[in-house]
Amino acid sequence: MKIGILRELHETRPFVPFTITLADGRKMHVPHNEFLAFFPSGSAVMLTHSDDRFTLIDLLLVTAVDVDPKYQTRGKKSAKNS
Repeated sequence: MKIGILRELHETRPFVPFTITLADGRKMHVPHNEFLAFFPSGSAVMLTHSDDRFTLIDLLLVTAVDVDPKYQTRGKKSAKNS
């Protein structure tokens, strides 16, 4: 996963919600840019959830990042790990 793609989605204004897919098949929804924080090394992110839980995500385990379909007309983004 290229961190630049994730950063670009994170910084898009107005923000467009997206979903991160991990190698184990889990899908992590990012409803707002304030729910995602990047590690200084750029190797991982922390995704917070509305119930105060959080998930640490190693970017090497990200296989796809998809924009919610209802926002596809505003900004198309889909990235597959190559």
